[in-house]
Order: sequence, then structure tokens, then C-alpha cells
Amino acid sequence: MRRPHRAIVAVAAAGAIALTGLIAPPATAAEAPAELLLSEVVEGSSNNKAVEIYNPTGSPVDLSAYTVRMYFNGSATSTLSVPLSGTVAPGDAFVLVNGSASDALKAFGDQITAGNWFNGDDVIALFRGDTAVDIFGQIGVDPGTEWGSGSTGAADASLRRQANVCVGDTDGTNPFTPADQWDGFPIDTFADLGTHAVDCEGEEEPPPTAGCDLENVTIGSVQGAGAASPRAGETVLVEGTVVGDFQSGGFNGYFVQDAGDGDPATSDGVFVYAPGGDAVAVGDVVSVVGVVTEFDGLTEIAAIDIEVCTTGAELPAPAELSLPATPEQREVLEGMYVTLPQSLAILEYFEYGRFGTIDVGLTRQSTPTAVYLPSDPRAAALAESNLAERITIDDGRSSQNPDPAIHPNGEEFTLTNTFRGGDLVTEVTGVLDERFGGYVIQPTQGATFEVANPRPEVPDVGGNVTVSSFNVLNYFTTLDDPNTNADNDIARGANTVEEFERQEAKIVAALAEIDADVFGLIEIENNADSQALATLTAALNEYLGSDVYDYIATGKIGTDVITTALMYKPSEVTPVGDFALMNQAKDPRWLDNRNRPGLTQTFEDADGEAFTVVVNHLKSKGSACTGEAADPLQGECNIVRTNAANALADWLATDPTGQGTVGRELIIGDLNAYDKEDPIQALVAKGYTDLILEHEGEDAYSYVFDGQNGYLDHALAGPELAAEVTGASPWNINADEPSLLDYDMSFKQPAQDALFAPDPYRSSDHDPVVVGLELTPPDTIAPTIEAVAVPSFILVPNNKERTIRVRIDAEDDRGDVTVELTDVAVDGKPKAKVTQVDDRTFTVTAVNGAVYTFTYTATDAAGNTATDKAYVIVGVKGLIGLL
Repeated sequence: MRRPHRAIVAVAAAGAIALTGLIAPPATAAEAPAELLLSEVVEGSSNNKAVEIYNPTGSPVDLSAYTVRMYFNGSATSTLSVPLSGTVAPGDAFVLVNGSASDALKAFGDQITAGNWFNGDDVIALFRGDTAVDIFGQIGVDPGTEWGSGSTGAADASLRRQANVCVGDTDGTNPFTPADQWDGFPIDTFADLGTHAVDCEGEEEPPPTAGCDLENVTIGSVQGAGAASPRAGETVLVEGTVVGDFQSGGFNGYFVQDAGDGDPATSDGVFVYAPGGDAVAVGDVVSVVGVVTEFDGLTEIAAIDIEVCTTGAELPAPAELSLPATPEQREVLEGMYVTLPQSLAILEYFEYGRFGTIDVGLTRQSTPTAVYLPSDPRAAALAESNLAERITIDDGRSSQNPDPAIHPNGEEFTLTNTFRGGDLVTEVTGVLDERFGGYVIQPTQGATFEVANPRPEVPDVGGNVTVSSFNVLNYFTTLDDPNTNADNDIARGANTVEEFERQEAKIVAALAEIDADVFGLIEIENNADSQALATLTAALNEYLGSDVYDYIATGKIGTDVITTALMYKPSEVTPVGDFALMNQAKDPRWLDNRNRPGLTQTFEDADGEAFTVVVNHLKSKGSACTGEAADPLQGECNIVRTNAANALADWLATDPTGQGTVGRELIIGDLNAYDKEDPIQALVAKGYTDLILEHEGEDAYSYVFDGQNGYLDHALAGPELAAEVTGASPWNINADEPSLLDYDMSFKQPAQDALFAPDPYRSSDHDPVVVGLELTPPDTIAPTIEAVAVPSFILVPNNKERTIRVRIDAEDDRGDVTVELTDVAVDGKPKAKVTQVDDRTFTVTAVNGAVYTFTYTATDAAGNTATDKAYVIVGVKGLIGLL
């Protein structure tokens, strides 16, 4: 029997699109072929893209006359043309393979990866000069006019062939009908990537079979000591116990673990990819034969056949995986039954609702630049240690928006069985998988769960005036529904009326509980008539039962579809003067197409004390800015944000509202920078106090990104106002909550939609920030002062020098008082003389009848003054003279 063809077996789990059966036309018995032939083509993942060209002639062939051309999507001319060079010996093959991302052949491979290959009109052709001598593409499809039926110098259409067809197939599906069969690939360049299952005589090669009595290899030998299997592409037989069954839910397979090979550098477990295969259960001992492949970093066996040897076997003891762990330490346990022995904090849950994943770690993690300056080496070190100290827990399903959502404790996620960031899990047990770009635990049982971060009450920040910053996450009255909104490109937020009502209910519930006197809002729709702001204010008043709040009607400001806004309680504060906007017209460093306007308004309380609120939303980190490279730790557009921060501080120093409140500003909003990053440090350098850091410390946060905490939502006080701040804190109602609880119904099953509650929790993705101010009325009360000289009466007028000391008692109801000597007077006799030693000590001449007067003035912080006089009288004549 002739040996089978070797090419690429199409295995979906291997992560490659394989083009199989590119078979070279045969040499006939009478004469050798006169041309080169396409013998193999492969398109795999990454740079695994190649074309093999075989020389079946009896002589060396100069390749300089040949080119490989690629045709995509019915193009009339070749999309890519790769010239060849060198010489290929008789019976040898030339391999055209891309070696870098810039290679022309990679572009060819990318077309295949994108699903554009074999969509009806794609071809790869080998040309000698202008003549196509061999063609690979779909039979009967003419890709264009450069070559094909009726075109000048074109190859005969009989050269066209298709995947998985042997050259010797004469049943009519392939027009190429040579006199003799071809005896397989003379050069099998890509043999280790798979085998072709049909030989050229049309005989089926019997597939390999599993067997519990057959000799098998260890799983460790399949896994190998590196990141990838040393046996990829080979057919192997293994035997082991099923430790994790994930045949349903999208993974289409199960994990098998054997007794081990005694090598701690190799894993003893492996994933068996078996879509539509025989059902197995955890505890089954199975014999599996299949092809070893790599899929997204995971070594797996694409099953060809299995046999269940026994059932109900005891599982191996789970291997302990302790954090921190390096990729190498995780790799040696890939595919094995493991347990995490530590108590771990829930860190990340952004993908929980959609994909069922959470990240856990040794402790809650901070964004490096929320703790260290970006220039501090400890920032980069913290980023590295954060990765080592965490791992992902999956749910054993690849489907999106799975129903039901599974709580880390293994039960269904409900409104009464929920979790928050910072809650703890222990005894996480399952299989260590490598999927979706990292190592994950696929649980086989629920973990022990502990509530460690319960939902908090509104922070008690004290004061007699409260200000709050609230990112309302695209509160739009223009619904983002393509069926009803033709201008859908500018709408965000709710898609339907039902979603809008859910969104509004949550935001209103949160605003009502905060009960601030002034709200600075971020990410609200930028209407020409402030419609979104008016609608939200009306909804809040309706919830409260009366017109508690009003708003600053700015109309449309700035160029973005979202803007900043202000609501306030007229019963507590009064806007003074007009609002002002920080924008590019005020300072070219502030870019209007990057930053939303800094909405600035001065308010007075009932006692007439004024302060200015500045609501901001600076450029995000998520998209690039022209001429600025991304900062490794501070993200995109750091320079844009820093320039805006400096421009804002300089503008505020000019008293833009005209109310004399320089130094009494409260900068709030989403500044898209953590507190140690350049924009915040720029404001601190200008004299502003980071109130959250001062009152809550380094561990404060209002946002969780990639499982790391920090605050992008800020409150910074000018130097005059900082002394009147009684407290500042985020209210952690959003960042700690899974998004499954939000208003959005776009990516949820009906059961998850039903988890909605009209409460403050997950009303946004940012936490609101609350600031307390103890505003004091203007100080119009003068201090008190009493001055007494000791001695104040000199009985014996002997004309000698006497030392006098003045005692001062000065007080003010607002605090400190400064006292100064403002006058010294001598009255009575010509020989009377006074000499000052210091502000409180003097020498006087004891002249009969002399009167010495010392005047002192007390001044309080508001500039109010009071005076008093201390007297020294000499002799009876002096006393009579004073009277």
C-alpha cells in the first residue's frame, strides 16, 4: 500500500486554519514533469504561514523566473506577488515562509486568518513569467482576467484543485487526471503539523483506537517541561482519571490526569478536546488517543477515540497552587486538579456578567500610580507583583452571558446571594486551565465565601454644606436605539425606555441618599436646552416629593456629546453671579476636543459665606492623543491632562467668577488620573489639597480597573477653603459591585435582567465623592484686649530708672489674635524719659508727676481690631494730673 499523504489536519482546537491536501501533480511513467509544483500550503497562527514548492523534474530549476501570486475576493489582478530567488535541486523543495510581521507572505496569511480564503474566489498561483504553471483554489471559479479561461498566456483550468483532494483522484471532482498515481509527498516540510487521512489510491487509513490494555505514554511526556508540548502534531495514547468535565458550556472536552511521571517540571494533566464525543464523568478512568495540539497556550489532545476503563475512581489529591506564582510555576500545573489554600480577595469582576470570570488575589490591589509616583521604581514593581499575586476563576463555560450566573460559592447569583470587591474566597478547587490569554481555575466545586466588604452607608463627612461629585455614566434622554434614533452615533446610555427608567431610578436613589447641597455631575448628555439635566432634576424632585433641587442652566457647552453639570439646593445655597467655563479660549493648553469644559460656579450659604465649585472631566486614558506616546504607567494623553490641570489652576487664580473667591475653590470631577499621576501632582503643586488623600489615606478608591483600586474622581480644595473641609470620601456603591446589577439589558438573559433593583448600587461604574464643608459667616466681631503695666504706680519720685513690664490679655471668638505695640507717650515733666527694651518691657524715669502711656492693638484673622492702654503714674502729682 502506498504511504498516506502528510499535510495539515484541520483541528479547530489547535487555533490554526489548515489547508490540507495540497498534492503535487505526479510524474508520469513516460517522462518527468517539466515544471515546479505547489506541494503544500499552510496557514497557522501568528507567523506560521508557508508555501512549499517542489521540483519533480530531473534538473535543477532557477527560481528567479518564478513568482507566487495571491488573489483575494475575485480580484482581477494579483493582490500580492512574491518573487522567488535561488535554485531548487531535483527532488527537493523550496519553502517560502514569512519570518516577520512585515513579510508580504504574512499579509497573505492574514487574509486566510480573517476568513477570506476559500470564500468562493480566492487563489494562490505559481507563475513562470506570465504563465500560471500551478494553481490552488476552488474548482470552476475564475478569480479574474489576469489568468483563467480565455486569457492570454493563462494556465489550463485543469490545473485548479481544491483542499483534501489527492492528485490521483479520477472520479471527476478534480479535473487533473494523470496517467499514474503520485507516491505521496517527496518532501514533507510541514509533516509535524498533522497527517492527511486519505492515500492516493483512495484507501482509508484505519484511524488509531484507544484501549485500556494498550501501552500508553505519560501525560507529562505530552506536556513537556516548557510552555508548549514537545509532541505537538503527534498522535498519542494516554490514560488517566477525569478530574474536570466541561463537555457542555462550550469547552467541548474534559481534563484527564494520570499518576505522574515523577518529574516536577511537567504537568500530569491535559485537556481532551472531544466535541460530540462519548460522554464521560468526573472519576472515570479513560484511555484517549488523539493528536497533540496547542490552543491559545493550552496543550490539549484532540481526541480520535476513547475508552472508559473504570468509573467512580477516587480523584488524585489536588495540588496546591499558592500565590504569588510565576508563569512557570503555573505552567507545571496546567491541566491538573488544584486547590488554592489561601484566603483570597475578589479583585476583578468586569467580565463576570458576560463571561462568568472573576479575579482573586492575596489582598485587594492598588493601581501603582495610586500609591507611588510614576517615576518611583516601586510603581513598576507593584504592577509586576500585582500580576504574580492574582489568578482568574472561570465558570467552565465559554458562552457569553451564561444563565444562570454562578456565584463563587458555586450557587446561583441572586440579589440575596451576591458579592462585592474585597469579599473573600477560600478553598478554591478545580482544574488549572490556560485559556483566553492566561491561566484560570475552572472550578469543580464552590468555594468558601465570606463577606468582608459589606455595602457602606453614605460617608459622614460633617460640615454644614455638602458637595458631591457623581459620574452618572452616560445619562442620556436621547435613547441609543438604532430603531428610533437616526443620529445614533451621538447617543449613549440607555437603548430603550425601560433601560432609561432603570438607569434613572438607580441614579436618583443614589442622589437622594447622598442629599448633597451641590451636585457636580459628569457624563450627562450635552443638550442645547439642558434637557437631560432638567429631566434628572425633575426626577429627583419627584422622588423627594417637592422641588428640593434646581440646576444651573448652561445649555450646550463644549464639543462633546457628554458634559459637566451642576444641581443645587436653593434652600441651602445660592448661585452668585454667572457660571464660567474653563476652555481653550481661556488657555490654549486646555484642548476642547479632549477635555470637557470646566464648569465653574460660585455659591453662597445662608450666612453669606462664598465658595466656588469647579466640575471637570479631563481626557480619558483609553485613546491616543496626537503627538503623544502612551505613558507606561499613566496611560494615553497624560500630557494633555497635565496641561489642562496647570491651565485650570492658573485660570482659577484670576477669580473667573468675579466673586473674590480665589483660594476658595473646590475642584471636583473625573480627572482620569490617579492621585500620584502628573495632573494631580500639578494641582497640588499649585496649592490645592487632595482631600481624599488627606481624609481617607492611600487606600481610598472610587474606581476599579483591571482589578486594581484607585480614585479617578477627585476633590481638591484651594488653600483658603481647605481649612473649612470637615471630611471627604468616596461612597463605594459602584466600583465594588458587579455590572450584572446595573440597568443595562443589552447583554443579559431575562433571568439576569430580573436581578435589577431600583437602589443606588451599581448606578454607575464610578463611585460618587462626598465633601463636607463647615462654612463660617464673615467675621465682624473685634477681639478683646486688656493691657496692664506692672508696676502701674511709682510712689517715690526719686528721679531714678525703674523697669516696667506690660501684661496683655487678648482673645478672639474665631481663634488666634496678633498683638502689637502701637504707641508710647510721656506726659507731665520735661525730665520724664522712657526707653523700650522689647514689646512688653520698658525703663522709665521716676519724675514726680510723670505719666507714661503704652498703647497696644489686637488684630484677629479677619482684620478686626481693638486697642487698650497701660499707664505708669509717678507720685501723687502724677495721679492728680491723670485725674
